[in-house]
Amino acid sequence: MARHTPYTAPQPRPLPRHTRTVGDILKAVLAGLALLVLLVAVPGALVYFVGWPLPDSVPSLSTLQQPITLTTFIDVLTVVVWLAWAQFTACVLVEVKAALSGVGLPAHIPGAGPSQLMARQLVAALLLLGASAAGLAPSLSGLGPNHEAPQRNLTTATAQQTPGAHQQGAPHGPAQHQHRAAADKAGATSGPDAATPHKSAKSTKFYRIQPPEGRHHDSLWEIAQRHLDDGRRYKEIYELNKDRLQPDGSRLSLASLIRPGWIVEMPGDAHGGDLVEMPDEAPKVDRDVREQITAYEKTSTTKTSHHTESDQNGGQRAQQGQQAHQGNQPPAEHATPPAPSHPSPTDRTTDPAPSASGQDVPAVGLPEALVAAPLLAAGLLAALGRRRRTALWDAAARAFYPGRNRVPVPAGPAADAHDALLIGADPDAVRDLDLALRGLACALTAAGGALPTIYAAWLTDTELHLQLAHTAGQPPAPWSLGQGETFWRLERATVPQLPQEEGTAAPYPGLVSLGTLDGARLLLNLEAVPGLLSLSGTPTARTAVLSSIAAELATNGWSDRMTVTLVGFGDTLPALAPTRLRHLPDVAALLETMDAETEHRRRALSAAGHDSVLTGRTGRTQHAQSAPHLVLLGSEPSPEEAQHLAELAADSGRLGIGYLLATAQSDLPGANWQLEITPEGRLVAPLLGLDLVAQLLPATQHDAVVELFTQATPTDDGPGPAAPPLAVDLAGPTPPAVYARIIGPYEISGLDAPEAERSALLHEALALLLLHREGVHPRVLASALWPRGVTQDVHDALIARLRTWLGNDPDGTPRLTTDATGRLALTPSVVSDWDVFQTLHHQATMGAGATDPAVREHFLTDALALARGPLLANHPEGRYTWLTNEIVDAQLRLLVAESALALATHHQERNHPKAAATALESALSMARTDERLWHELLRAVHATGDTKHLEAVARRLLSHHTPARGLPPQTQALLDELLPTWSTRVAN
Repeated sequence: MARHTPYTAPQPRPLPRHTRTVGDILKAVLAGLALLVLLVAVPGALVYFVGWPLPDSVPSLSTLQQPITLTTFIDVLTVVVWLAWAQFTACVLVEVKAALSGVGLPAHIPGAGPSQLMARQLVAALLLLGASAAGLAPSLSGLGPNHEAPQRNLTTATAQQTPGAHQQGAPHGPAQHQHRAAADKAGATSGPDAATPHKSAKSTKFYRIQPPEGRHHDSLWEIAQRHLDDGRRYKEIYELNKDRLQPDGSRLSLASLIRPGWIVEMPGDAHGGDLVEMPDEAPKVDRDVREQITAYEKTSTTKTSHHTESDQNGGQRAQQGQQAHQGNQPPAEHATPPAPSHPSPTDRTTDPAPSASGQDVPAVGLPEALVAAPLLAAGLLAALGRRRRTALWDAAARAFYPGRNRVPVPAGPAADAHDALLIGADPDAVRDLDLALRGLACALTAAGGALPTIYAAWLTDTELHLQLAHTAGQPPAPWSLGQGETFWRLERATVPQLPQEEGTAAPYPGLVSLGTLDGARLLLNLEAVPGLLSLSGTPTARTAVLSSIAAELATNGWSDRMTVTLVGFGDTLPALAPTRLRHLPDVAALLETMDAETEHRRRALSAAGHDSVLTGRTGRTQHAQSAPHLVLLGSEPSPEEAQHLAELAADSGRLGIGYLLATAQSDLPGANWQLEITPEGRLVAPLLGLDLVAQLLPATQHDAVVELFTQATPTDDGPGPAAPPLAVDLAGPTPPAVYARIIGPYEISGLDAPEAERSALLHEALALLLLHREGVHPRVLASALWPRGVTQDVHDALIARLRTWLGNDPDGTPRLTTDATGRLALTPSVVSDWDVFQTLHHQATMGAGATDPAVREHFLTDALALARGPLLANHPEGRYTWLTNEIVDAQLRLLVAESALALATHHQERNHPKAAATALESALSMARTDERLWHELLRAVHATGDTKHLEAVARRLLSHHTPARGLPPQTQALLDELLPTWSTRVAN
């Protein structure tokens, strides 16, 4: 069990005042004018132009039987208008009272649905100028995974202002602001007295979740803060209501996911004006609502026990929580979790979201930060694989690098980091995210729609959720609305149904992982954040967050072109992606650069006729300046520099420029969104509703990852050719005890056939070990064999079974060993044809064959004879998925090509062109894309004088190159030289 570290709960501090835009002011002015016209001008006009519309006396029957004149019609119409005005005025008064008092929700005016909605919107717009940034910022915690059916009614009844009364209505942004102020005040004064309930603790109390119109989404944390005086008591509310049937047919399954219109039962000591005590103490509550709450009360099977505990311990828990907060100690109920706890609207015992491997096998000695970052790990692993393949072919293309055909095997921290990447990577999640976003762009383009601005995305094992900055109507199928009109939801199983078009630009390349909440991973769209995004915390923790963000942006699979500028940290990170990452020395250099780029982007967008970069990412003409530029600043700016950055960021959202500043300044100008990284590794933003297990790249892992990429980058002064991992004794008196053929069809000799039901796993485990003579970490083996996860006992049983199957050497040593680092490795008595191939090639080029042509010919001929086909050619479908993370396939093709080229050169020197052609033909069956083989084959066949054979080779060469690709210039020049008539006799 991990040691529990006491913590100090972070004090929610208010965000800087929201900088009012011209749009905000215009909306408020128009709302004020509209209210003035409707409330004053309309009755004034009626009095002036019509006067008193009612008759002076009670009409007689004869009067009613008279024909309707124009005057009578106008009088009747005037009465209707007066009634409508009176109803609207009542709606405005109710909405203003609710917004300014902050004690509850507005009452429902009978028959005034549309009128009250319009009044609510006008009042909310008018009060924009008085709402703080906290009231305007979106709540990202409401984006949790939605495992239930879509919300049926987002405007269901909520509690009224007075205790015990519950009418239909909806809250406002200012009302929410007042709720927050009240919560802050309650938190500041909470103590033994504050924990005393308003009414009898024996009462059964309920709360109805408030709709998010013009305000943050409600959360259990905020409800507990308001009504229990301690947000950390959210778990009591969660346990009281977990899995109980809600009025809309769904259930509460995640503490972070609650929906408007849901009912939650509260602990007995809860207090506050918007609670409802049921069923007999709320006669004024709407009948339908009372019936729903009464029905919900009956679903509780643990009410007695829960309320008994609340009655006895509710005030004590609140007091303990406050004392713990003041004394730098965690609450009593958090004393035993295996990891450091931290207040949030989620279960503190919840571990970080599992990666695709989801292993229960211990990762002793491995960096868990990389294991717990599946998207980052997948991006790093894919980029590292590309870098290594490039290094292999670059080395092969350099004549002064003969035999340099291996990437150095990482050791120490680099090896641990590589193992962590293999375990944590979830390439399926990266693929689904990329295809989902590009498919959305394709669908909107086909429908003539525009890309909506999104603030964030939540990714779970089954779904993808997008939070939109504004409502954008119904999304294209198979997307659907999520928790509300500003949420779009997609099931990952439907990703293959999405339209895809080659060349579609990545619509949201600025998305980057911040952390996990209840098994869902939050990705924030950095280029859509309004103004500056600030990050506070200790310098070490801030740098770990910035490094993780930079590494993921540099290597992710859902972005295309991008520039990420690093200032004040990460001077070695550009090694991950030199074309994406750049490092600047200080803030002054950054300001000079961003001044020029901001102005350039404004002009480019204006010239292209685009409102924002999102417009330039859809349609037939994708604007050249639509690629994002994200700035990650780890240096402290001076007050003048901070003000300059705020001015640049004021218009950055539409330009595709995002700013994230890691700073100790609490009053950074222009920073409307603020994050904090705690020493316990949690990323919190109370006023944004965020409390995540942060995704980090600490300094040691940062260095290890950089070392992996540095090792994979070829340099002219790098180490010489490496010997094979296992030098097989080719002249030994006895053959190996176990011999596996993995080049081509998989075959094993020297072992008895295992049980049929165990055979597939044992063969796959042995193949992985044969390709990694340096050893395989047990958790890497588990992740490779069971990508969806495995328990420790199943994994241990497989290793024991594998060890028994392989047996022992004559001296009694098991052929499957465990080294000092805990990695599993095979003894030299277990050999594969891949080991033999590498040994033969090394001996031919660097050993005895380097000086003896006859020996070289023998070794190379034997090596090519082993090339029977692709690696593990007959492996079962759906298994061996770990091969995608290996570069051995590229290394095998390279070695085969090099062996054939060396042998062909040897035969050509001895004037044996047919033998040379035979060697090259055998290599082309495995390395068809190696242009060097085609060149030498053309030369060898030309040397035989067989024109028809030469024409046949030219036809095969042309069929290999598609018309779109065309022939490489060197290949075309060689054909012109050897077969001048090829363009007429072969190409046609």
